Amino acid sequence: MGHRSGAMAVAVAIACASCSATGAGAPRVDDVHTVAGPDAAYQLPRPIAASAGQSGSPSSATVASPQVVGTAGWITAPADTSSVARRLDPPSRTVTVAFTGDTLLHSPLVRSGLTANGYDFSPMFAEIAPIVSWADLGICHLETPVAPPGQPLSTYPAYGVPAAIAPALAGAGYDRCSTASNHTMDRGVAGIDATVNALQAAGVAQSGMSRTPQESVPSIFEVNGVRIAHLSYTFGLNGLRLPPGEPWRTNLLDPDALIEAALDARARGAQVVIASIHWGIENFTAVTAEQRRIAERITASGAVDLIVGHHAHVIQPIEQLNGRWVVFGLGNVLSNLPVNSKAQHWSPATQDGMVVSLQITRSATGEVTVSRPVVDPTWVDKGSRYVIRDVLADLDDPALGAGTRQALAASLARTASVVGAFLDPR
Repeated sequence: MGHRSGAMAVAVAIACASCSATGAGAPRVDDVHTVAGPDAAYQLPRPIAASAGQSGSPSSATVASPQVVGTAGWITAPADTSSVARRLDPPSRTVTVAFTGDTLLHSPLVRSGLTANGYDFSPMFAEIAPIVSWADLGICHLETPVAPPGQPLSTYPAYGVPAAIAPALAGAGYDRCSTASNHTMDRGVAGIDATVNALQAAGVAQSGMSRTPQESVPSIFEVNGVRIAHLSYTFGLNGLRLPPGEPWRTNLLDPDALIEAALDARARGAQVVIASIHWGIENFTAVTAEQRRIAERITASGAVDLIVGHHAHVIQPIEQLNGRWVVFGLGNVLSNLPVNSKAQHWSPATQDGMVVSLQITRSATGEVTVSRPVVDPTWVDKGSRYVIRDVLADLDDPALGAGTRQALAASLARTASVVGAFLDPR
């Protein structure tokens, strides 16, 4: 990670004032989630060089003969055969993952993406693309469905957004998205089909929407030799219903159903299970009793290694429950919720978001370890065509205008008050 002395001086002061018993202080070895045994905690240097043996091919040291030549020229066994056995073990595998929260395309934001050649949302993601693309696996939350081909666009309260959001997400480095949200059925099953089609055409996988019953079974994909399943669930559909006979179109949140899906994924070969959950109360930083009840139930099962959440449109705390990390709310990564409007209740915190990065390691003996999350704060700059600003990097830019600097400092203070102990120390 690069050094960010100016911005982090502010962040550290704020974070130290807001550290809780849950997340205070520097990373510790016991701040990692270990499924079957201890492993070292990780910091997240950027960029991470590929480690030796990452591909699974043994090095020359690995295939060295267990026999050695003695002083008299005789072939003898090594003194410590166990060390040779350890060298012959398969290498551990590590996957770096980056998550962001709600991508919510409101009408002014959509208009801002209109160009002479159609819609282009790529410039909005330009500042955070290096963080997302640095990860082995980038996961977004696309809250709004894509408008079916030949049908008009729409925004609040029933969304149907341009398909151009998909290549913008791909260009920013996202590999997949969660798509189960309260807006999943806004444009009916045609909207679900259009969303999955648009993401697929852009090379972005997804979980949470299904065109067929077969797609509703979470796929198992491999990253750096680790087999992963990604689940996506939502608390509801804004009063809409799934079509008769098609309950597989999306996943309604029930902790027991989620656990069952996670166990099924493991039975089919998944070594790591990530759950994206759309939950909480809009505009509230505090974790609700219902969120906590669900998270306790899921983490206690041992079936899921990590939970990441969204929907509140503001950042919520990061905690460990039953030894598993739970990112309760990632905030908005891209949105235009009206702030301080007489008709609306949205707070300035709805412009705040975060890229949460962590490492998932599977050891040679099958132990899975999830490192302490690291937060890169973001802020949607509505005055600059909805650029998602990398807060810490921009605050270290001496050419930054005074007004933008003040807004970013305020955003950083809000973010640090909730997740200050996890701020990126770069």
